[in-house]
Amino acid sequence: MKRYLIFAAVAPFVGGFLMLFASTAASGYWAETNLREVGKFVVAFFKTLQYSYLFGIVPALMVAAIDDILCHVRRIGPALRMLIVGAIGFFASGSLYGSRGPDTGVLQFVLYGSVGLAPALLSSWLARRYADAPQPVRST
Repeated sequence: MKRYLIFAAVAPFVGGFLMLFASTAASGYWAETNLREVGKFVVAFFKTLQYSYLFGIVPALMVAAIDDILCHVRRIGPALRMLIVGAIGFFASGSLYGSRGPDTGVLQFVLYGSVGLAPALLSSWLARRYADAPQPVRST
């Protein structure tokens, strides 16, 4: 259960930040970066944070379910599990967002793919660290 809470708390926050960054970078907003523009970006992020959780909680829980299933497969180690979950997040968000709009291409696919990659990797790592309790050794 901790795994799902970690994914639900972390993934929409990080994914919303990266989604805002990817969309502003794709639109050319970061051509002239100064402190005022960064301030506007942060304000926009906190104003849209509620929508990040509204639309990001279900995909985060779906990726958490995949991570939970892979956690119970003994042959898959933690590093491989994080890579598999990250790849699923990357291709899911890249194909969902990266092929839309007037500017489609490799840059958009990678930008929007990172929206799914980074939260999935971070949440899977945090879940391994804090949710996967070490099993006590039992002698028979």
